[in-house]
Amino acid sequence: MVSVAILGFGVVGSGVAEVLSTNFEKIAHNAAQEIGVKYILDIRDFPDSPFKDCFVKDFSIIENDPDVKIVVETIGGVGAAYEFTKRALLAGKSVVTSNKELVATHGYELLQLARERNLNYLFEASVGGGIPIIRPISQCLAANEIDELYGILNGTTNYILTQMIQNGVSFDEALKDAQKEGYAEADPAADIEGHDACRKICILASLSFGRHIYPDSVPTEGITKVTLSDVGFAKSAGYKIKLLGRTVKRSDGKVTCYVAPHLVGENNLLANVENVFNGIVVHGNAIGNVMFYGAGAGKLPTASAVVADIIDASKHFKARKQLDWMESSPDTLFDSATLENRWYIRCADAMDSAEKIFGGLAALSFAQAEGETAFITESMSKTALDALLKGLAPLSVFRVLD
Repeated sequence: MVSVAILGFGVVGSGVAEVLSTNFEKIAHNAAQEIGVKYILDIRDFPDSPFKDCFVKDFSIIENDPDVKIVVETIGGVGAAYEFTKRALLAGKSVVTSNKELVATHGYELLQLARERNLNYLFEASVGGGIPIIRPISQCLAANEIDELYGILNGTTNYILTQMIQNGVSFDEALKDAQKEGYAEADPAADIEGHDACRKICILASLSFGRHIYPDSVPTEGITKVTLSDVGFAKSAGYKIKLLGRTVKRSDGKVTCYVAPHLVGENNLLANVENVFNGIVVHGNAIGNVMFYGAGAGKLPTASAVVADIIDASKHFKARKQLDWMESSPDTLFDSATLENRWYIRCADAMDSAEKIFGGLAALSFAQAEGETAFITESMSKTALDALLKGLAPLSVFRVLD
């Protein structure tokens, strides 16, 4: 029997316990050994839980129990989660997590700590919830040089944008609906300001390109400025608005990452990823484009990914998985403002001025947008765009991805 300790009994932690219990025999077969929950750490009491006998409040009980081989961290954040993860690894225990903030911020350090002690630090559930993406990149696509990866990485923002597109409701109304449905927190800033997507694209970029990409080095824009006018203009030209995280590697090996709203063409693989679903496109030099799609969050989908990592860790006690990356360096990144894109611009009705400034633009029409003009530019860098925009007062500026 492999004994597991779960840190945090919230949505994901309780889901992990449930999956381990419900699918006990299937998991034992796949792991070639039984796996069971010995401890659950939480400051709260759960007297009615079927796991009530497993609860402890002192991490040192877990830390000092040699029977515990795998610690599952589902606390979240970078406070106690960071401390307990380090202590678990130092105590000779492999760690599995769904904590994207911790991996994005301290992944290099924790992976190195695991490597030094021949342990595993696994985090499939940190990106995409139940969508397999970490393992496919590190294993299934290992024969490829990946040069670009982009996707819808946050279900809350995708739900909000879907409501705006399909039902014509404002951003504020769509956000309230997302909170009512339980898709958005009372404080939704991490989602709607793009921070959650930023952490996820950092993890994917670090894994794909072998250098740690830190969130504070990634330009990040959320969806709070998207309006129904933008939705209408985009639709009239055959586009949908999606919040994307994107990372690109240049031929010289340098990498860039950013998070921002995009106009996505209707023929793009991501155009029909709606509501709380996520979609991630990876481009490899051998395979071309592949897309990973599924539930990006939720109790059981995320728990499914966590438990898959538990099984993996239980099968690699003696031969750790080769999952790590190097520290960042000054020459790792290039400025995303130098990437060339076409750009969507909405401004007060100033078509004459826009034509003089931009030349070669394609005007979009939208009957209800009285007093406003929108257009898509030719391909140019953000640096060049910003220089041209000094002659206009734009209301919205988004990248275009066909």
